[in-house]
Amino acid sequence: MHKRILGISAVITLAFASVACGKETEVDVIETLEAENEIAIVEEENPEADANDPESDVEEASIGLEDGIYLANFDTDSSMFHVNETCDGKGILTVKDGKATIHIALVSKNIVNLYLGTVDTLDESQLLEPTVEEITYPDGLTEEVNAFDVPVPWLDEEFDLALLGKKGIWYDHKVSVSNPQPYEATTEETTSEEQEDVSEAETVLVTLTGGSGKSTIDSPAKMVQNDAGQYVVTIVWSSPHYDYMIVDGEKIFPINTEGNSTFEITISEIPCVVDVIADTVAMSTPHEIEYTIGFEYMFEAE
Repeated sequence: MHKRILGISAVITLAFASVACGKETEVDVIETLEAENEIAIVEEENPEADANDPESDVEEASIGLEDGIYLANFDTDSSMFHVNETCDGKGILTVKDGKATIHIALVSKNIVNLYLGTVDTLDESQLLEPTVEEITYPDGLTEEVNAFDVPVPWLDEEFDLALLGKKGIWYDHKVSVSNPQPYEATTEETTSEEQEDVSEAETVLVTLTGGSGKSTIDSPAKMVQNDAGQYVVTIVWSSPHYDYMIVDGEKIFPINTEGNSTFEITISEIPCVVDVIADTVAMSTPHEIEYTIGFEYMFEAE
């Protein structure tokens, strides 16, 4: 503070010396002092303004990946908290507008909530809720487990993720997401095998009710029968903005990355109706919308 006073005094002395020599008026001196004083205050209040540029913070907050769907490693600091063994330590990473979320299926229903942060900062309005998924193990055994969509603030470095167990106790954990690989390669590999026999695929009539009534599903739809005797129907929406569906408590994702959102739904019999939830990102915030889809055989005239 003393240095600043001395500096201003020096400016005053020099300014009035100039007036005495007839180089400046008194008004000029006052304006000069005000300008110098303003600059000094700004520099004192924000000495490192460039280092804290908010635009730099925004860039650093981006996940650094192009929008799309990836397969990524999900690692934790505990052998008691990890993804299901059928997932090979990976989750499905979805990136949109620079923000990322990873979908992970766990080993059971024992973890009932997750929270992005530590127990000390817990905000119950920000808890991550589970969805129930059915997992099929290599020996054919099936089991229902909890799955979560976890926001990913950055890649390759640990971040805090607290969990709530069935006994009502919260635990702090560190997790990390790394090695994202485009997921479309996996889906293309799967669908190419199915498309080898496209000529033998049947079609089924599809009806849609619920929501605002503006969305539709292509009908008739392609249908194939799997080895278990179930029917796999390809659902093509009239919009590209559906990023996941929940069918019988299981969250499923699109099989395409371009064009209208396309899903594969498995049903056990025809005719039938299935209640589903479809999440749309067409609005300012994602919305889960309830629909009912009906399936009926299509008989062609001879």
